[in-house]
Amino acid sequence: MAAAPGVRRSELGVALRACRDAFVGVGVMSCMINLLYLTGSIFMLEVYDRVIPSRSVPTLVGLVVLAGGLYVAQGGLDLIRGRILGRIGTALDEAINARVFDTIVRLPLMVGSRNEGLQPLRDLDNVRSFLGSQGPGAFFDLPWLPFYLAICFAFHWLLGLTALVGAIILVILTVITEMLSRQPAKDAMALAARRNDLAATSRRNAEVLVAMGMAGRMTKRWTDANETYLAGNQRASDVAGGLGAIAKVLRMMLQSAVLAVGAYLVIHQEASGGIIIAGSILSARALAPVDLAIAHWKGFVAARQSWHRLNKLLEQMPAQNAQTVLQHATRRLSVEGVTIVAPGDQRVIVQDVSFTVEAGTGVGVIGPSGSGKSSLMRALVGVWMPVRGKVRLDGAALDQWSSDVLGRNVGYLPQDVEVFAGSIAQNISRFDPDAKSDAIISAAKEAGVHEMIIKMREGYDTQIGEQGTALSAGQAQRIGLARALYGNPFLIVLDEPNSNLDTEGDEALTRAVRSARARGAVVVVVAHRPIGIEAVDQLLVLKDGRMQAFGPKETVLGQVLQRTAPPAPAPIKIVASPGAKS
Repeated sequence: MAAAPGVRRSELGVALRACRDAFVGVGVMSCMINLLYLTGSIFMLEVYDRVIPSRSVPTLVGLVVLAGGLYVAQGGLDLIRGRILGRIGTALDEAINARVFDTIVRLPLMVGSRNEGLQPLRDLDNVRSFLGSQGPGAFFDLPWLPFYLAICFAFHWLLGLTALVGAIILVILTVITEMLSRQPAKDAMALAARRNDLAATSRRNAEVLVAMGMAGRMTKRWTDANETYLAGNQRASDVAGGLGAIAKVLRMMLQSAVLAVGAYLVIHQEASGGIIIAGSILSARALAPVDLAIAHWKGFVAARQSWHRLNKLLEQMPAQNAQTVLQHATRRLSVEGVTIVAPGDQRVIVQDVSFTVEAGTGVGVIGPSGSGKSSLMRALVGVWMPVRGKVRLDGAALDQWSSDVLGRNVGYLPQDVEVFAGSIAQNISRFDPDAKSDAIISAAKEAGVHEMIIKMREGYDTQIGEQGTALSAGQAQRIGLARALYGNPFLIVLDEPNSNLDTEGDEALTRAVRSARARGAVVVVVAHRPIGIEAVDQLLVLKDGRMQAFGPKETVLGQVLQRTAPPAPAPIKIVASPGAKS
């Protein structure tokens, strides 16, 4: 159905509309299939009314051959229709999966951790799976119900009336199924998401659970969540399954009722014997799509809910427009009155921070825990957008850069280092398919990790496993540093880069910072240990989200030490005791 003028079609709607020709083909095939469904009833009518009275074997053979050919054609069309519907689901997935994955990546940066996790991918799977099932075929066959009923009425009005009553009852059952299954299905989906989140969290923190004896308690929580999910899922299944069973029984009863009505008409010589069987087959065929729709109603409800969730999500996270490609940054980093609020929260974490540094500058950021250091780093690299103020590279605000182009200007080592399944070379090159070996090795040498890598069994081609299971925390941090340095980015932000490093790693980090500054990069380092700020020349002090000091390192350190130095003890005053002789 075409969108009304001025109404913006959803991205899913646009993707599905691209398959319009395929749907037209499915509709044409459904027309031919439903016409061919008359084969059985007409065959039985001819056998009872023509072959048996005439006892003509050649006529019977001719009818059998003709019916067999029509059945083969019907089966072939049904097979092709099912495959086309499956490929429509695949085409929809291919058209929209990149956008869905993009929302999964970007959503936590906008709403924080309180999001659906991988639910958008599961929603896309639900929609694709339903399109590839028999459910859509049932909906294409439903409009043919009046056609079959009309033929029943053509045989005799009593046969048509019996089939019509059965159809009305089954349609009412379909509406009841929709009303009763909507909320249980929605609840089951929410419970499934809760259960999956608990399992994912437990998997990520397996070491903590086992080491601290929490595994049993978490298993109990999982069991409770799973039992709640199973109960909710069972309620949804009971509603759909129970009504489906009722519909099946009613359809069989209707078929017998049509036979009984046909027999009554034959007894009163108002119909032939063939009409009894033909009418029974036609009535059953007329109501088969309703029965099939009820059987697939649970999948339809799940797909519809997934469709609405995906549409809502894609509307909230519109595709990023192509932006003018800016040149590589080379001159300065400016932070102008930046105020930061965590995604999905209202609490101000960093407030009114301003400073400007030129190329080749190293900035150390220090302050107590919870002062907003990591939050400021996320704003510097464009992960969190400030609610007020701007971060600029060479005068251009970060929101003027496309994500890919900005990424080539930025190197980032977060506090919690994450590496990805793949080789060490792929992780250092940020999975750039066009990465040159020289650039990868150069970044590794600058990070002081080249010697460590070549001592591994497969060197740069070593597979590090999911979440870097083949690496120690220190190795992962040093490879993360090499990744941050890859491509000679202008802005390098290192959030506590030496938290897992030994003395050798600390020295390599200091050399890397100095080397990056020497080639004209701006390096920002968050540190709790003095070794972390050894190679910087500027110092920024944060406390309670506010900038306390900024300037040359020695000057700021002197101010900090003076401010935190304990007060000098008061001089001791000796007082002579009463009665003492002079």
